[in-house]
Amino acid sequence: MIINLLRGAAAFCLALTPLALPTPAAATALVTVPEVLPLEDAVGKLPVAEEDRTGYTRDSFKHWNTGLDAADGCDTRDEVLLAEAVQEPAVAAGCKLSGGKWNSYYDGVEVGEADKLGIDHMVPLAEAWESGAVTWDAERREAYANDQGVAASLVAVTARTIRSKADQDPATWMPPLPEAHCRYIGEWTATKLRWGLAADQTEAEALKVYAEACETTVVHYSPAP
Repeated sequence: MIINLLRGAAAFCLALTPLALPTPAAATALVTVPEVLPLEDAVGKLPVAEEDRTGYTRDSFKHWNTGLDAADGCDTRDEVLLAEAVQEPAVAAGCKLSGGKWNSYYDGVEVGEADKLGIDHMVPLAEAWESGAVTWDAERREAYANDQGVAASLVAVTARTIRSKADQDPATWMPPLPEAHCRYIGEWTATKLRWGLAADQTEAEALKVYAEACETTVVHYSPAP
């Protein structure tokens, strides 16, 4: 579907016409080349700072908005579900999804009903607030809360794992499936680097421990627009 194409390419899609092709220099300027680093090096790039949740409310981050395709009748949540389905669901009026299959990588569970899934912000909204988003304006917070520019920012997983995680960082919560840990730490770190977010001392120390155990994990990230 169109969402599967849009979501992965959102950061670099260009509209080309025979009458107005961009010059090679302009095309180069518009394409963001992802940073690729070993996990340990990526963790080392995170600034370390104290966190303060004062003033945070979930309403500070507008979500879910109309997503990548405002004409499809689906919000960001539905678009992520469509993009991550391993078996595509049927889509009825109002973006009502039925059927389909998803793999929840946090716990290794195969899910056959969309309403049993949630969309997890890899770095929870409260964690983002206290890690730097407190200084952002409303538009940037909305962009963060609906980020489909990279697949790692929003993840379709079982609702129970999202409830278990809540707003915790990797110092106090990790996915229940051990095999998911290296991927999770890589995606957590990539998300923080993408949005210029910091880590507190306890979180940074936990990330370093996991990075040592995940020596083959590579982090790909592109700075958010």
